Amino acid sequence: MAEQQLTGKRVAALVTDGFEQVELTGPKAALEQAGAKVDVVSPKPGEVRGWNHTEWGDRVKVDRTLDEANADEYDGLLLPGGVMNPDHLRMNPQAVQFAKQFATSGKPIAVICHGPWTLVEAGVVSGVRMTSWPSLKTDLVNAGANWVDEEVVTDRGIVSSRKPDDIPAFNRKMIEEFAEGTHRQRRAS
Repeated sequence: MAEQQLTGKRVAALVTDGFEQVELTGPKAALEQAGAKVDVVSPKPGEVRGWNHTEWGDRVKVDRTLDEANADEYDGLLLPGGVMNPDHLRMNPQAVQFAKQFATSGKPIAVICHGPWTLVEAGVVSGVRMTSWPSLKTDLVNAGANWVDEEVVTDRGIVSSRKPDDIPAFNRKMIEEFAEGTHRQRRAS
């Protein structure tokens, strides 16, 4: 992975309590190592708590609340999974709208595990080839996505992976897509 490939880029990592810890910490560290500034954005202020496989994990500082964040200020979006995190985010209209703004502007999005639930709710996966945790297959197919069971999938600037074991491949592809920037073919007309 080329060092500092993302210098000057700013990424929003949208999470709330119950995010799968390694699905935030691993990609966030990779983005920062590549030179990006990553803001943890959440509906709630202060801190959010991760989920570490089968129990509560570490607390992570929230850099900006959704009320303070503006999608126009960011070059890319990271959507970690966990079951609780995306389930809460997809029920939050402001979180859904924030994610939708990245999709409609063609900005790259990296999503892993259960993270696609937020994109399904935003109505932006129709026709997109992507993967996820296997239990989301039906949700994605019903939303019009072309679901595949692969380690990492990239289509029109959306990078998706299935699970924590996929993080190394996910990180490489995410950095590549974020370095490319806006994908004009995905922009809303």
